Amino acid sequence: MLPFININKYILAACIFATTTVANAYAQSPVYIQVDVAKQQEKLLPIWAFFGYDEPNYTYMKDGKKLLSEIAALSPVPVYVRTHNLLTSGDGTASLKWGSTNAYTEDANGRPVYNWAIVDSIFDTYITRGMKPIAEVGFMPEALSTHPQPYRHSWKPGAPYDQVYTGWSYPPADYKKWEQLVYQWVTHCVQRYGAKEVATWYWEVWNEPNIGYWHGTQEEYFMLYDYAADAIKKACPAASVGGPTSTGPGWDKAALFLQNLLTHCATGTNYATHKTGAPLDYITFHAKGSPRVVNGHVQMNMTSELKDVAKGFDIVAHSPFKKLPVIIGECDPEGCAACGMSTNPENAYRNGTMYSSYTASSFARIYDLAKRYNVNLQGAVSWSFEFEDRPWFFGFRDLATNGVDKPVLNVFRMFGLMNSNRVAAYCDNALPLDTLVYSGVRGNTVDVDVLATADATGASALVWNYSDEDLPFNDVPVTVTFKNVHAKKVLLQHYRIDEGHSNAYQFWKQMGLPQNVTPLQYTQLEKAGQLELLQSPSWLNVPANGNVAIKLSLPGHSVSLLKISYQQ
Repeated sequence: MLPFININKYILAACIFATTTVANAYAQSPVYIQVDVAKQQEKLLPIWAFFGYDEPNYTYMKDGKKLLSEIAALSPVPVYVRTHNLLTSGDGTASLKWGSTNAYTEDANGRPVYNWAIVDSIFDTYITRGMKPIAEVGFMPEALSTHPQPYRHSWKPGAPYDQVYTGWSYPPADYKKWEQLVYQWVTHCVQRYGAKEVATWYWEVWNEPNIGYWHGTQEEYFMLYDYAADAIKKACPAASVGGPTSTGPGWDKAALFLQNLLTHCATGTNYATHKTGAPLDYITFHAKGSPRVVNGHVQMNMTSELKDVAKGFDIVAHSPFKKLPVIIGECDPEGCAACGMSTNPENAYRNGTMYSSYTASSFARIYDLAKRYNVNLQGAVSWSFEFEDRPWFFGFRDLATNGVDKPVLNVFRMFGLMNSNRVAAYCDNALPLDTLVYSGVRGNTVDVDVLATADATGASALVWNYSDEDLPFNDVPVTVTFKNVHAKKVLLQHYRIDEGHSNAYQFWKQMGLPQNVTPLQYTQLEKAGQLELLQSPSWLNVPANGNVAIKLSLPGHSVSLLKISYQQ
């Protein structure tokens, strides 16, 4: 555990930013949204049911288990979980940007010694909750690394990020031993969980090999990939293998890395088999935003993330693998989950409703981009989990703090409550998709829009009021009309995330920013962190024309889910 840090002064500073910019609030015109439940579109795949984190040893700790149980419970489908350091050497002690399992060591004669105890405890935690691993094949065990020392890093928030990249980031000294390690691991998983179960997982080779996570050449990564993929397929032929998990396709060199891996898998010479091509069952890359502090407040940059997504989709769409599943392996407002706002003030958005409204808006646009490029998007991993026994609301990019859920987690609960099929929806004040991708939501512009679904039981409309600027702005009067409803009555449930609802952070501030929380306060915070109804459920009569109109006032950086259930 880190020594106590007086985070309260950073929270107070953020509050001062907000209260001194009230004069920047501006009037909002009424917005009209129509949801046509009769115009069914594509199935709304649960791309949001994917989560990940750096520190695997948090998985089986008290708050880690609690959060995983909550994540599993919010989704009607199995949730996929990705974590780093599954093959990293060490004693299993958790630390920021670090984790270890000691899966591989060697005896005095250089013979492999395998120990799956810690890896099993991680995967067991997932499987018992009905979750599934995205099994990241990495990082390099100390005994295999070409440059093993220094091995464990001592990085802390505020230190140069390059300090993270130590001996685990290097190629193996022996690729045959690397191949055998992967083969033994997958074989063990088949024996423990069954081939049928393991075939439903995703296996990916390494993480972000186009930057410091890989201290080898591009060709050496292809070699690493070939040997690992060959081992996985030998141990479980039905397993899904993917890569390159590279970051930032919006950056030219990163785009080229992704393109080159696809070319290698299609037509290159396989380093392990010496045949043409390599197994590739799905494609994965990362997309990140880049917030900053401007004139005393946080300004988000969703365009950076969406440009990465668009470029990655474009590369896939023009490749021989355009029909393969795509997973955005990390999909976030910026890059460092373990960098708190004390060292990175631009991360002050993470505790409150700006993070939740950003998430609603960005995921809706990612759906739209997948449709535009006609790619088979299956998942978008939110690289956000929890940091065990850290100061309350420290500004990490996490879903919960000390076992209490942050507002952003409630967006995923909203996604989990939506119906399965997307339907046509129109907002008269919606920003064009290209504006979001290339210009953002700056100045006095706001993004009020909708993502709508329906099936035989009812319909849902997710509506948000978002701006890149972390400044106060006026509520927006919104009318949502569900059209062509064939029912006599509907039951309306209106869920809300705003300053007063589904917001443990605001409740904690009202408590006085305590770091030593009493049992009663903890219970109150737990309750405040859950998804709340804005009002009691109510029955509405359906007019003869089948159009059900619902009026609401949508505060800045708030998210509403309007869910209607049919009564025939």
